[in-house]
Amino acid sequence: MKHWVFRTGLAALMLVSAACKDKNPSRPTNGEDIPAPPGWKLAWHDEFDGAAIDRSRWGFRVDGEGGGNNELQYYTGRDTNAFIEDGCLVIRALRETYTGEDGTRSYTSARLYSQGAGWKYGRFEFRAKLPFGQGIWPAIWMMPLLSTYGGWAASGEIDIMELLGHEPSRVYGTLHFGGTYPDNRQSGASFTLPSGSFSEDFHLFALEWDTTEFRWFVDDSLYSVKDQSVWYTTAAPRPAPFDQAFYLIFNVAVGGNWPGDPDGSTVFPQRMDIDYVRIYEKDT
Repeated sequence: MKHWVFRTGLAALMLVSAACKDKNPSRPTNGEDIPAPPGWKLAWHDEFDGAAIDRSRWGFRVDGEGGGNNELQYYTGRDTNAFIEDGCLVIRALRETYTGEDGTRSYTSARLYSQGAGWKYGRFEFRAKLPFGQGIWPAIWMMPLLSTYGGWAASGEIDIMELLGHEPSRVYGTLHFGGTYPDNRQSGASFTLPSGSFSEDFHLFALEWDTTEFRWFVDDSLYSVKDQSVWYTTAAPRPAPFDQAFYLIFNVAVGGNWPGDPDGSTVFPQRMDIDYVRIYEKDT
């Protein structure tokens, strides 16, 4: 989202049900219960099993600036737009008139970020069910903790998963890099489900990131690899800009340059349900 293997039986089991709590009655609640893929060890996670969002871990962006993409939502910190339900983090976009410090908008939603936490390299896993509809734009992505190499996108951006609501069976993974806007560049790919849509059930989204490449997966299927020859920054030699720590962002945007605006076919509310986030580091 622009800013202006142990991948077999267990992963398949996680896709059986469309509800977090029903998927696995013995779902783990702490790090000791979570099996790690071969060659990895658990470094950080949130299973979203508490009564409320842990605000020591997750911060909220609150504004109506449109994200630099001409988006239409006002991001709030209200529990009507982001909350815990049945062991899931839910981000919900609503059609409603809302007035804040940045003016009045016709939609609300939420954008959460990892509070005071960032990672350089690792395996990032998310089990999620996505919203749908014209003008709906959910994303799981990462931005640098520090803009070491300059403004967007000279310091990089990592898009783990984006979906355009009018293409409910297709997700995108993308890197942004190069110079400061408008001299930015990007490289990405997409994955399309063989049947159904990402709004019908939970799916496993994963990104593996090391010193030389990025690898994107959906339900254990590797669909994109970007090696170090692809990216660059005008401010330093490779592997910059992807040699710095990045933090996580979850959001559901409404409208914007890429998906277009909602229309008469768009149903509200729309929601992204995230069962868990698990971040692994290499087990050396």
